[in-house]
Amino acid sequence: MLCNTPRLDKLRTARHFFSRMAKTPEERRLPKKEYEARVPELRTALVQMQVGLKAAPFPVLLVIAGEDASGKGEVVNILNAWLDPRGVETFSFHEPTDEERERPAMWRYWRSLPPRGRMGIYAGSWYTEALREDPRSPRELADFDRGLRRIAHFERLLAADGALIVKCWLQLSKDAQRARLRELEDDPRTAWRVSPEDWKSHRDHDRLARLTERLRRATSRPGAPWHVINAADPRVRNLAVGEYLLKRFRAHALAHQKIPAPVKPRRVVPLRPAGLRRLQALPLTQQLSGEVYEEKRDKWLGRLNHLVRAAAERRRSIVWVFEGWDAAGKGGAIRRLTDAIDARDYRVIPVAKPTDEEKLHHYLWRFWRHVPRAGMVTIYDRSWYGRLLVERIEGFCREDEWRRAFAEISDFESQLTEHGIIVLKFWLHISKDEQLRRFRDREDTHYKNHKINAEDWRNRRQWRAYEAAVGDMLALTGGPSAPWHLVPSNNKRHARLQIIKTSCQQIAAALEG
Repeated sequence: MLCNTPRLDKLRTARHFFSRMAKTPEERRLPKKEYEARVPELRTALVQMQVGLKAAPFPVLLVIAGEDASGKGEVVNILNAWLDPRGVETFSFHEPTDEERERPAMWRYWRSLPPRGRMGIYAGSWYTEALREDPRSPRELADFDRGLRRIAHFERLLAADGALIVKCWLQLSKDAQRARLRELEDDPRTAWRVSPEDWKSHRDHDRLARLTERLRRATSRPGAPWHVINAADPRVRNLAVGEYLLKRFRAHALAHQKIPAPVKPRRVVPLRPAGLRRLQALPLTQQLSGEVYEEKRDKWLGRLNHLVRAAAERRRSIVWVFEGWDAAGKGGAIRRLTDAIDARDYRVIPVAKPTDEEKLHHYLWRFWRHVPRAGMVTIYDRSWYGRLLVERIEGFCREDEWRRAFAEISDFESQLTEHGIIVLKFWLHISKDEQLRRFRDREDTHYKNHKINAEDWRNRRQWRAYEAAVGDMLALTGGPSAPWHLVPSNNKRHARLQIIKTSCQQIAAALEG
């Protein structure tokens, strides 16, 4: 029987087409000529993206991660060549330094966050340290999962604040990884890049692939999804990373064109009336004579000095947080407290409205920066609770932002206490009449004039709103590891002694525990 040649040619053509489509991604290659034709257009678009980013109300965090020999460093170098270096910074994290080990694990990542309008490329990131642990036993895997939940929370917190988080995972099959390692070894110019650890990782490829899949499942969330890119062909890989970054930026910029502006609330309604009742029920009639105060003060200051030094010997840091009404005596209490501490061992952080630099970051960024080293002391005169008090009442943040802050602040303090930092939080409470008396005293006393201004009087007119906000703060942020201590402060001597005494008791309990 004669063959139908045209039909046979069509069949052969179809087989060839489907054989190409059936190839695994690792078998596909992008010709150099096509790659070089596509790069200029992509580079132009990426630089235009950077121009648009300068005025954007968000930062960009680009995380490059993946298997060994997948070309993570090459991708970072390519991106730095394509982008304008004035708008981007590259971060790489290796083994933690001594300074970093003395603080909670996320401290060094908070410090590296880019401000709004700029981009950070993470060649090594919070995932590097997680994978370096190489968990194997059930207990190690449980710790690994706990660390991933911490990472997911960190990214969720940044994404909720508007950050664009782009995460690319460069993937290689075991065969492709072997071929890549051999290719690098065979070239004298790149042989140095292959180490025995790389071949060890290759032999353990399948287990590590399951581990990284576990990592991606746990940390791929709305706002910070993983994008897996096959890295067998460097040209395909490079274009895929650049194009995905561009796609995410365009969508994110479009979504953030119409961000609702903060609106001053008309009325502050308590979320947890129990907190307000606790505040209003605090007795304020305590009295303490000067003679009794001085006798007891010296005794407790000596005790405090001993405990602070004991904490330092055990490499335990201490964080004091002072909040309270205007003129409640926070500054005086801090001065008496520091009488018992060597001036070289503590820092007092007075918290006012954020600077221009601080406004370009997440509101917790400026507080993470001041977390003390092991054995040192940081005292906050006002703190991160401004988000729940003045920012909520004055409308400096949106309702969704201050509502979210209850959980964000509680998690921040949990990270401190889990690291071993002793957190002591005091709310100094006075009556409205006592505040008025102190305001007038400041106006009438020449050397106290600097302590009173129009803003203090305006805040006083919103007493009820602040009272409700403080009640919510007490009810929703006082956990067992960082409880609130309410201090009746109509009598300054009584308040100062109670603060010193309570601090001694809490530090002693923490050291014994």
